Amino acid sequence: MDTVPEGFEPLFRTSPFLDLAGPFYGKKSADGLVVGLRVAEKHCNTRGSAHGGLLSTLADVALGYNAAFGGDRPVAMVTASLSIDFAGQAKLGDWLEARVDVQKVGRSLAFANAYLHVGDNRIARASAVFNVLPT
Repeated sequence: MDTVPEGFEPLFRTSPFLDLAGPFYGKKSADGLVVGLRVAEKHCNTRGSAHGGLLSTLADVALGYNAAFGGDRPVAMVTASLSIDFAGQAKLGDWLEARVDVQKVGRSLAFANAYLHVGDNRIARASAVFNVLPT
């Protein structure tokens, strides 16, 4: 199943790495940008589950995009720390989403948390600290 849920569009910003790891999609919600992808064979480990590295990548992208683009104007930043705890799994064909809560974007640091979901099931939680770059 390669369908993308209603309201999701290709992510507005990408990179050579994200093109390789994706495709990633985004949907604006009242709480920010939800980032998702359909788990493909290339995303799976030998057990048929989405690889932890993919989940970490999805979390990092969703956390960073929400922190950087959630305000009145974009803020340049880079990931300083990313922590993720796995509590479940995503299987081949699952639609995987990251929903983010940005705690604070300051002058030098930004903080955000995310939950990764397959349907209503939370399968991971992640938190990140970002270094805000001087402009």
